[in-house]
Amino acid sequence: MTLEHTNATGPTVERDLTVARRRRNRIRYHATQLAVVAAALALVVLFAVAVKEGLARHGIKFSFSFLWDAAGFDISEGKTFVFDSGFWLVFNEFTSDRSIAQAFVAGIVNTIKVAVLAILLSTVLGTLLGVGRLSTNWVVRNLSFWCVEFVRNTPLLIQLVFWYFAVVLHFPPIAAAAKFYGVIISQQGLYVPALTWRREGSAVAIALASACWVAVLGLIFDRHRTTRWICLGALVALPSLMLATGILALDFPVASKFQASGGTSISPEMAALLLAIVFNSASYIAEIVRGSIDALPKGQWEAAASLGLGRRDTVNDIILPQVFRVVLPSFGNQYISLTKNTALGIAIGYPELFNIYGTIANQTGHSLEGIVIVMVSYLILSWIISAAVSWADRRLSNPGAMR
Repeated sequence: MTLEHTNATGPTVERDLTVARRRRNRIRYHATQLAVVAAALALVVLFAVAVKEGLARHGIKFSFSFLWDAAGFDISEGKTFVFDSGFWLVFNEFTSDRSIAQAFVAGIVNTIKVAVLAILLSTVLGTLLGVGRLSTNWVVRNLSFWCVEFVRNTPLLIQLVFWYFAVVLHFPPIAAAAKFYGVIISQQGLYVPALTWRREGSAVAIALASACWVAVLGLIFDRHRTTRWICLGALVALPSLMLATGILALDFPVASKFQASGGTSISPEMAALLLAIVFNSASYIAEIVRGSIDALPKGQWEAAASLGLGRRDTVNDIILPQVFRVVLPSFGNQYISLTKNTALGIAIGYPELFNIYGTIANQTGHSLEGIVIVMVSYLILSWIISAAVSWADRRLSNPGAMR
């Protein structure tokens, strides 16, 4: 009985010791991380106190109270958050009587607007160029190669100046604007159709809009393939139903002799900045995609050929799904760099965050406080992009994510 008891309890004791050791290691790991964070925060606080005292000795006050003062200047384009009737938070155009804090918000909104569009467009264009680099067609392969090499080996600022002064400002005047399926291209900007609410206060409109948001959340967070297809179908059917019932309507732009009205517009400065960033980022994304495709085993191509798949089906159904499981971290780095590159909009007068900071610093003299806000804003945007890419990477890496 004693021998059996010893044999039975021996593994149990060893297992308990292993669990206790792992617990101690985990506690030590978290304690170390907390100590590092605390030390970093202490250094930041000490630096901030030293800077504040140094400024005080020179009669300079370090304070963020200026954010609530009236801006006193206009912004060529940009919307900000305002309180409607003192309670509802709505999105409205920025005017000179808004606060400086709202001017910063308008700059952040303009930055996010360019960054989101550039991320979407550069991903699509970069993937096409990356696949084109490996095309069996000599013209497509070499055209993709020279496009990528030319863009990657010239500074982004020069490309931005080229797109603005040599392309966008040479668009036709509004009286002779180019029109293409409701899209108007002119020197005053790009005008595209926009969706507008016709019965935004009705219960049906609220219910259908809520259903759209539920479908979006289901498409993002649900792991089951059937549910995702249902949500995707709902996202197609619900807006179509709202258009058919008149809840939503397409507002097409109309050009007159001197200006265009209706729809939504993209200013020449935003168009040039968007074009420069999209083509520049797409060239780097193309190299990421090309390198990832080259890194795949050649047996993938051979197995697809043995099944009778053509090159297009092989790329779409076999190669690219594997590539996107690998390239997301590299894409995330490029997206963060892309977002920070929007600050170059100051070179052509686009009112993004850094440009508006310069105006505020000249008006108020609070340049240090302003640059702190700008740095923190870009830091938060980078964290959001990093978290979104990490979440997508975990979902794609999860074997059960697409059941």
